[in-house]
Amino acid sequence: MKKALAGLVSIPLLFSLVVGCGTNATNPSTSSPASSHETTLEKAKKQGYVSVGFANEKPYAYATPDGKLTGEAVEVARAVLKTMGIKQMNGVLTEFGSLIPGLNAKRFDMITAGMYITPERAKQVAFANPEYRVIEGFAVKKGNPLNLHSYEDIKNNPKAKIAVMGGAMEYNYLLKSGVPKNQIEIVPDNPSALAALKAGRADAITMTSLSLEDLLKTAKDPSIEMVKDFKQPVIDGKSVISYGATAFRTQDKDFLKAFDDGLNKLEKSGQLLQILEKFGFNKDNLPGNVTAAELSK
Repeated sequence: MKKALAGLVSIPLLFSLVVGCGTNATNPSTSSPASSHETTLEKAKKQGYVSVGFANEKPYAYATPDGKLTGEAVEVARAVLKTMGIKQMNGVLTEFGSLIPGLNAKRFDMITAGMYITPERAKQVAFANPEYRVIEGFAVKKGNPLNLHSYEDIKNNPKAKIAVMGGAMEYNYLLKSGVPKNQIEIVPDNPSALAALKAGRADAITMTSLSLEDLLKTAKDPSIEMVKDFKQPVIDGKSVISYGATAFRTQDKDFLKAFDDGLNKLEKSGQLLQILEKFGFNKDNLPGNVTAAELSK
């Protein structure tokens, strides 16, 4: 949602996914070798499928119990790819912090994980235009025993610790808010953050508001509560509003342009909002006229 710390070990797990039909995805290892001059887009169109990296984070991208990959970012990509004649997706499960290294190592061809567009990440990957915008969320033990309502409250209480997913932009937000590293516990995913909070290894957790709402709804744990009056972090003089998008390798310019064209049509038709609404978003989460180029500066 967002996230880019390199150095975490990736966890490969292949899910076969179909875009718009009911057959099984083709194993990439059995396909014919591509021409050395063939672009990723040309190869995907010829094969009829593409591989995507995801990090198992609701509501952006996650695997259902029966192995189906879904989520906001996945379904948006699915709809766009279908218009491009690419009818299948192979999902590769990877820790969030290893998604960008995995993309550039060609373990997969796109990142469909609701990743935030940032200037730092834009130096490593090419972002499509944003699909959504979202604010941050914050949760504590019931009753909020340390009276935590902001990242500044963590900074100002040396005894307070906060758990955050490795590679998440929230980690950078915490550092820029002045929270010392020794008060931040890095975990591999959001369920691990919740586990740290429940076990007392952390006094608070943070992630996107939509991810947190979904996590707490799934957990149904009355001992944990979302801080409703959480003060949004102010980074570089601006209140944080983050924009998420699909990411490509920087050399895949034709793929990026084709995807942006399809995404633009999806938004104008109203289908983008319909997809977002299925995963708890609303019209306020639409990206508006903001572009990846503007967010990458």
